[in-house]
Amino acid sequence: MAEQLYQHLAGLSRAELTERLKDPHWRIRNLYYIKDKQGKTVLFKPNEVQEKFIAELWYRNVVPKARQRGFSTVVQLMMLDACLFNQDTTAAIIAQDQVTASKIMREKIEFAYERLPDFLRRLIPLTKDNVTEKVFSNGSSITVSTSARGTTLSWLHVSEFGVICFQSPLKADEIITGALPAAEAGITVIESTAKGRDGEYYKIVQTAKANAEAGKKLTKAEYKLHFASWWDADEYELDPEGVIITAKDHQYFDEKEREIGRPLPARKRAWYVSTRDNTFGGDEEKMWSEYPTTLDEAFKVSTEGVYLAKQLTTARQQSRIGRFPYRPGIPVNTFWDLGVDDDIAIWFHQTVGAMDHFIDYFECSNEAYDFVVRAMQAKGYIWGRHYLPHDGDQRRPGQISLQTPRDMLEGLGLSQIVIVPRTADLVAIGIQELRADFATYCFDEEKCSPGLVHLENYRKAWNQGMGVWSEYPAKNGHQHAADAIRQKAQASDMVRRHALSTGSTVPRRRNRSGMAV
Repeated sequence: MAEQLYQHLAGLSRAELTERLKDPHWRIRNLYYIKDKQGKTVLFKPNEVQEKFIAELWYRNVVPKARQRGFSTVVQLMMLDACLFNQDTTAAIIAQDQVTASKIMREKIEFAYERLPDFLRRLIPLTKDNVTEKVFSNGSSITVSTSARGTTLSWLHVSEFGVICFQSPLKADEIITGALPAAEAGITVIESTAKGRDGEYYKIVQTAKANAEAGKKLTKAEYKLHFASWWDADEYELDPEGVIITAKDHQYFDEKEREIGRPLPARKRAWYVSTRDNTFGGDEEKMWSEYPTTLDEAFKVSTEGVYLAKQLTTARQQSRIGRFPYRPGIPVNTFWDLGVDDDIAIWFHQTVGAMDHFIDYFECSNEAYDFVVRAMQAKGYIWGRHYLPHDGDQRRPGQISLQTPRDMLEGLGLSQIVIVPRTADLVAIGIQELRADFATYCFDEEKCSPGLVHLENYRKAWNQGMGVWSEYPAKNGHQHAADAIRQKAQASDMVRRHALSTGSTVPRRRNRSGMAV
């Protein structure tokens, strides 16, 4: 069957074919068969975005993308080609789970190899062949799994890393600490749809984006950004007849046209609206993630179910998120969350006139209190009071020591520790108090950046059985920062009295917004 597929090679002489086989660009366009979106077996011919990716390939590459743009296919064929035509090449593909890994091996690697011309498969036969590993007679190999550690890699492809970061932060950390260093001297491609402003994938993309916007000359250790949206894919369009495109939809597309600098005609708009409404049930956040129109939109998070969405939007409109540095002479208060799994979050605060300035943020996990106190003292702030939640006066379950967190912190030199009383309904009432108190909050955007990301993602848990938002927060890792700042709201009157008693505040200065100081 393989020979029947390669009729386009019949006109080449042996010498011509030998010469062509030396060129990887020719090979990638003439040797490998794939299944297209309709399930047909076709000779691989790179589309526009695949051609651009091949031309701009770097040592480290990160690819935020719309679904089914073909990046996984082109990367895996390039890896297979490198293994076939180079001795002792090691390639690894990391997938989000073992089922996906097996599918990649079966439907991409095996499918392409088994349809190579017979003479190539005889020349480079498999010496090991199973669902996770292919080893070739020239010493090269391809493995497909959910991790890759302990071997030096020539090629590494991490598929759907955003999904991995979202679903399994520990696995993501293993990839960062194990797989990526293994491919340090080779070529790495990380590609994925996005899953919100969080995790290692988001950090890598944002760093690559900043470097691209600055026109920075990249080192081999830095990531090159490759972004592909939905709007330049020929197949993503639909006859608009019968598709209801609302005025709000048209406003969205008109705004995006100005951003991307190209028209989004009716057929494109109809496809987008139909996909959103019929495939994703009208969920705009899923469209931003799966079919982003711009790179920033890929990481946009819906405000639905987010506790502080309105408060954060208002704070930005009133310029209360910006530059709010430490003011010497004003004591710095801290507000803590003491997580049950040793997660600690701390906000650093100054009372400035009628406003509350959050000038810094700190978090850590599985660290001793002496580590935390050393990190705090290194900041050089003059301390006011340290506000701990109600469990700051409780001995932790299972601990042998009779000391409470308050006892241990005082033993490390922190004084003026205040325990914030527990409310009748700690979460529900505390969140309402936080929303009400938020009107006076100002944040230093740089030093509080991690904490602000947490607040933007502090949302209600979704009740899958009932299909509604719960009244309680999701345990998604973002609750610690919110619980810490909630201590300020619950102790608001106390904080103000303490500030007035010390006479340490400075008069409020108005700027043009009338809010920021």
